Amino acid sequence: MAMNYIWDLLIKAEDEGLSKKDIYFHLAEAYSPYMELSPQLLNAQYVDQHVEVNPYYRYYGIFNGLFHPDNSADIEFRNYLLDTVLHFLAEIDRMQGMNKREFYIRFILREIEADVFGKLVRDNIHAFTKKEQEIVALNMLRLYRTGEEIYLLKDTLKRLFKNCMIYVKSEDQDELLLYIRQKQTEQNERKVQLVQEIFLPIGFHMEVYWQYHFGIIDAEETMKLDRIALY
Repeated sequence: MAMNYIWDLLIKAEDEGLSKKDIYFHLAEAYSPYMELSPQLLNAQYVDQHVEVNPYYRYYGIFNGLFHPDNSADIEFRNYLLDTVLHFLAEIDRMQGMNKREFYIRFILREIEADVFGKLVRDNIHAFTKKEQEIVALNMLRLYRTGEEIYLLKDTLKRLFKNCMIYVKSEDQDELLLYIRQKQTEQNERKVQLVQEIFLPIGFHMEVYWQYHFGIIDAEETMKLDRIALY
């Protein structure tokens, strides 16, 4: 789907791992009076860091006269002003379009960056994509409301790691077994560490198995040679 507005483009940029600071808005050399963005490819699915904009589409009253053809002075300053003000206006657009849940998610993520939940959480949140960060933040909100730590631990892991499996080792022991059908990488380890730090109840322990499942008697798919983890 084509991006039509400056706020739309900034959201797409964040989804691709770009910062708002990586995006620069410029006055389009040629533009349609019926569109705000003026990309070279109308249906482009990627974000170009240098974006041509028709600022008069919605903000004529603000930018009228800023780039008058008879005014050739201070072009660099006016370009900087255009970029700065459009970023500000895009944030206003986004705030106006946010519902309460989205506002709380952004608040939680700001608190994480401010070290409110500890250094481990602050450092490891950067291992997540933007969408994954929102999954974690949303379940943190649910945790405050319900206190269902084990359920939300499982829900978060299943949303982050497709087809992962979580077992209770014994009803008499506060221990969980987690199997993730992915390779053990530093990024994946950091994700699991953060989820444990936030959702694993005090006194519980969780063993993590990567790539190969531990053997379960009578479960043939877990008992294959060279594809079984020691337990």
